[in-house]
Amino acid sequence: MAPRAVRGALLVWALALCCLSGAGRPWSGSHEWKKLILTQLWPPTICKEVNDCEKSLDYWTIHGLWPDKVEDCNSSWHFHLDEIKDLFQDMNQYWPDIKHPLNGSRFWKHEWEKHGTCAAQLAALNSERKYFGKSLGLYKQVDLTRALQKFKIEPSINYYNISEFKDALTSFYGVVPKIQCLPFTQGEKVQVISQIELCFTKEDLHLRNCTEEPGELLSPKQEAWLSKVAAKQSMMVCEDGPVFYPPPKRTKN
Repeated sequence: MAPRAVRGALLVWALALCCLSGAGRPWSGSHEWKKLILTQLWPPTICKEVNDCEKSLDYWTIHGLWPDKVEDCNSSWHFHLDEIKDLFQDMNQYWPDIKHPLNGSRFWKHEWEKHGTCAAQLAALNSERKYFGKSLGLYKQVDLTRALQKFKIEPSINYYNISEFKDALTSFYGVVPKIQCLPFTQGEKVQVISQIELCFTKEDLHLRNCTEEPGELLSPKQEAWLSKVAAKQSMMVCEDGPVFYPPPKRTKN
C-alpha cells in the first residue's frame, strides 16, 4: 500500500474511533452505579426560592434521571437538540427549566452530559433519545402528583407533617422515597417541600427503596460524590415535623 493510502486508512480508523467514543461504551470502572434516581421538583417552591416566576405550575416536574454516585461520564458525547425534537411537547411541559424558563434546552443539555452519558451504560438508555424518552415514560408511570392527591395531600396554606408524605408515598409505591426540603428560610416558620426522589433498579427499571440496600456500602469516592452533591444544593433531606407544601402562584387578573 502506498504511504498516502496508509495515512488515509489510518485517518479513517482514527475518525471511526472518535465517533465510537460517543456512541460506544461511555463509562469506565470508576463510573459504576447501582440505581437510577428519578428526581422531581415542586415548582412553587423553586419559584419561591428564586423569588421569581409570574406564575408557577401546579404539578410536579422532572429535575432529572440520575444514576447514583456518578456524573460526567463521557465529555465527548455532546447533546444534540434535534435528536429529541419529537419529544419537545412533553419536554417543555414536564421537564421545564423552572428557574430559567427560556433556557430549557440548556437545562436538558446539562442533564444529558452530566447524567445521561452515565445512564447510557444500560441498553434501554444508550442514546439521547432513549434517555429522555424513558425518563418521560417513568415520570408518567409513577405520576407523583396523582399519588399525593390520592391521599388528600394537596398544596395548602396549612402545614402537613413530613410523616404524612412519607407514609403516603411508601404506601402508594411500596418503596421508600427520599423527600427533600428547603430549610427554615424564605420567611417561613417551617421547612418547605421542594424535591422528591423515587428510585429504580439498574437491571430492570423497577421501583426500589432509595435507601441503601444491604451490601451497598459506599466507597470513599462515592461518599465524596454525595458530599459534593449535597454542598451544591440549597435543599436537604426533610427533618421530622411540620412541612409547608406551598400552593402555586397565580397571575393577577
